[in-house]
Amino acid sequence: MSAAVPSASNGARRVCLLGVPMDLGGGRRGVDMGPSALRIAGVEDAVRALGHEFEDLGNVGVSAPESRQVADPRARFLPEIARCCRRLRARVERVLDAGGFPLVVGGDHSIACGTVGGIASWHQRRGQRIGLIWFDAHGDFNTPDSSPTGNVHGMPLASCLGFGPDELTRLADVFPMVEAKNAVLVGIHQLDAGERALIREAGIKAYTMRDIDMLGIHRVMREAIEIASDGTAGFHLSYDMDGCDPGIAPGVGTPVPGGASYRESHLVMEHAAESGRLLGLEITEINPILDVANRTAAFAVELVGSALGKQIL
Repeated sequence: MSAAVPSASNGARRVCLLGVPMDLGGGRRGVDMGPSALRIAGVEDAVRALGHEFEDLGNVGVSAPESRQVADPRARFLPEIARCCRRLRARVERVLDAGGFPLVVGGDHSIACGTVGGIASWHQRRGQRIGLIWFDAHGDFNTPDSSPTGNVHGMPLASCLGFGPDELTRLADVFPMVEAKNAVLVGIHQLDAGERALIREAGIKAYTMRDIDMLGIHRVMREAIEIASDGTAGFHLSYDMDGCDPGIAPGVGTPVPGGASYRESHLVMEHAAESGRLLGLEITEINPILDVANRTAAFAVELVGSALGKQIL
């Protein structure tokens, strides 16, 4: 196998890992171990092998579900999740202040409100907006009024675009954190009825797995990057591992058959790297309890490498 080298479009980075061991947002335990699983799978060695610097900044503090009671069943553990996301936002901003590249690892996908809030706030102070590419099997576009479960990990994309509770939508210095015209959903193949209507109302561009089947992931990502980059400083890529088919990523919070293939998943990351517009990367919903020999975390490490410029030749 040929040695991997950093992409010329990205160059060397100082990659700063922030773990967010939170499973308050979902209905199934285990994704809080995701950051540890990725570390065990060798993410540091993989990043350094590409010629990047690497700094592990540890984990953001998170409350344990056992120590809390649900105050509102329509948005379970919302105060605790918002508190964690505020901490994460501050940590992400410090990474950017120091010239680092934020690599945020969850935890459930509700952490994205903190990650996107940090990147959006940092760029807002420089007179810039950001774009957002959201790779996921699900829309994550519920609100407390539309959610059938009250699980907040089904609400973060809506919150980033200004729909939902103030505790999440107002996390950043800019509202909404991302404008709908610069946000793209990629890979969805399971939606709730309420969020389907909200996605249409928001006007966000969404590429379903059917679109990927028909158009190909190359065209989908070229168009998604163009949308997310239009008039922005660049884009954040928030990558839920459940967007991959369970055959290649079995250990996820909410597995859904029919997801992206091994090569489609890598192409999402490769296109992001080659664009030279990637502002931050987030990996969520790794659940070692449901995994086989840490297979999903090992695959996630491969994907991080592709996002940071790993090339075949």
